[in-house]
Amino acid sequence: MDLKNIAQLDKNNYMNTFGARTQLCVSHGKGMFVYDTDGKEYMDLFAGIAVSALGHAHPDLVKTIANQAEKIIHCSNLYYNEPQTKLAEKLNNLAGGGHKVFFANSGAEANEAAIKLARAYFHKKDMPWKNEIITMKNSFHGRTLTTITATGQPKYQKYFSPLTPGFKYAEINNIESVENELSENTCAIMLEIIQGESGVHALEEEFLKAVRNICHLKNILLIVDEVQTGIGRTGDMFAYQGTGIEPDIFTLAKALGGGVPIGAACAKDFVAEAFAPGDHGTTFGGNPLACAAALAVLEVIERDGLLEKCKETGAHFSKKLNELVSAGLIGAVRASGLMIGFDLKNPSAPEVKNRLMELGFLVGNVGLNTVRVLPPLVAEKEHIDKFIEALKSLEGDLL
Repeated sequence: MDLKNIAQLDKNNYMNTFGARTQLCVSHGKGMFVYDTDGKEYMDLFAGIAVSALGHAHPDLVKTIANQAEKIIHCSNLYYNEPQTKLAEKLNNLAGGGHKVFFANSGAEANEAAIKLARAYFHKKDMPWKNEIITMKNSFHGRTLTTITATGQPKYQKYFSPLTPGFKYAEINNIESVENELSENTCAIMLEIIQGESGVHALEEEFLKAVRNICHLKNILLIVDEVQTGIGRTGDMFAYQGTGIEPDIFTLAKALGGGVPIGAACAKDFVAEAFAPGDHGTTFGGNPLACAAALAVLEVIERDGLLEKCKETGAHFSKKLNELVSAGLIGAVRASGLMIGFDLKNPSAPEVKNRLMELGFLVGNVGLNTVRVLPPLVAEKEHIDKFIEALKSLEGDLL
């Protein structure tokens, strides 16, 4: 089918939750590139919003998925399955041991599990009044009713009241703002190491350590949402590992399955004990196919040294973008590994994104002023250089 017919079918049958979609239908992909229904090639520098960590159709991941599909795709969580057990062990080890893992299907589900676990922990310690959670303004934690409440952006909450009670919001990098929201009812503080959806804004290490200290002193759990920052995006397996703090609960999704839907809530043993049989569950979460895929992703990242590669390629990307800052072509650059946002001097981010697509490069935007780039971890410096040349070609037009 051609794009026109596909778009009409979409209009007739799919709920209009994504608005005016970009006029592109992806047919297939290979490595850093995807191809549309006419065969045009695009360098994918958005990776399905930080999902396709290994790029597209990575041979190890494809082989693993095919082999597992031949064995079994799904079985009930009433039974054991080997890939689930091995993946839980792997994540526990990557986190330094002393953790238990719960598998879900998405980042929102993983965050729901984390929120439920934090509240259950204090209920089972006979402190049911400790049920409030402080999150950060401009955060993003998911699209379910509870996770849009946890999300510190009113635009996501607008039509869905009454919202889940028990959430307060503080400003990032402002410890006084956090302290002002504390009470005897606070059970957890939930944050992202880098806020991606608001334009790639990092939480300062000093602030993170101060929050960690508050949690320690006041018997509060620290939840870190690593849905976007985890699995190597910043050059560490989990972004918190580069900050000097350690959460009590952290969540994963996006890149974990390399494109196969999977989420995970990982908690220290003493917290995880709060979930007893029947307190939480899932039908599809932790199925053999998704867990086998995730194991393959983690194996390739470790085997091929993609964490160090991410740091090197990310540093090169930042250097090239900052050269454009010095040349007066773009505004501020915010980057950690291959999680990058840069501001424009004009409110033209949607137009810049669309023009880059015409030139064969896929990126994202945040509002009118910020371009967001989340390349696969397999990106090479030459890919970055080609993108920079394409961006420079917009000088005098959109920049």
